[in-house]
Amino acid sequence: MSDQQRIPLCNASDLAEGGLAVPFDVVYGGETCRAFAIRFEGQPHAFLNRCSHVAMELDFQPDRFFDDTGQWLLCATHGAVYRPDTGECAGGPCRGGLVKIALSEHDGVVHWHTDWNLHPLTF
Repeated sequence: MSDQQRIPLCNASDLAEGGLAVPFDVVYGGETCRAFAIRFEGQPHAFLNRCSHVAMELDFQPDRFFDDTGQWLLCATHGAVYRPDTGECAGGPCRGGLVKIALSEHDGVVHWHTDWNLHPLTF
């Protein structure tokens, strides 16, 4: 990974299917932003915690992003609905989708991957 750095995020067991998210901070576009990791259909996924409708955090309670069915990510303020695997807008007031953060899972640890516009808050 010449252009990316792999950062340990959490133990794989910390991400339960459709359960609570693991929050973390990143620098995106020069700003410190909250991000979150979830597990959906067995795979870990992560996004900036920022609704595409209005740039505010999605969770209605700390680290809770899934709707009651466990099939959609929901903006508690605006009602925008996003796909948990891609972050694409699936309904409600949204402009595009969520900013996805690359993750990988190896040997019981979930890692996130930096890129040119997304960096860890501290190294």
